[in-house]
Amino acid sequence: MAAITPRYDLERFGVLLKGTPRHADVLVCSGPVTRLIEPRLKRIYEQMANPKFVVAVGTCACSGGVFNGCYNVTGGIDTVIPVSAYIPGCAVRPEAIIDGVVKLLNSLKNPVAAPELPITINPSGEEVGLHG
Repeated sequence: MAAITPRYDLERFGVLLKGTPRHADVLVCSGPVTRLIEPRLKRIYEQMANPKFVVAVGTCACSGGVFNGCYNVTGGIDTVIPVSAYIPGCAVRPEAIIDGVVKLLNSLKNPVAAPELPITINPSGEEVGLHG
């Protein structure tokens, strides 16, 4: 939540919050996927217009985290929908979220010089290569 406050000012990179997935280009997900959330997450992803991108924020969203293996947790976001960028950490710093979103935007603007998707950002903000 701190990444969208005026202190970090994500709007300078063109990030605008939208109340409906039909108007969104990027879906930012946090937390593990449970059996209850799985169909809802698929429906929200399908409602987004193309091109669409998903950013998994936090260890739980990337892999299920400490909840992986629980009876109702199916794993990370990538078990349900394709993920464009992974930002691990618990808790993720706002700087890492901003860096991950900016690297995703740069990869879209210049696909020749940019790394292939998905992008993985470590908690200090450095790119560590492809995930999986």
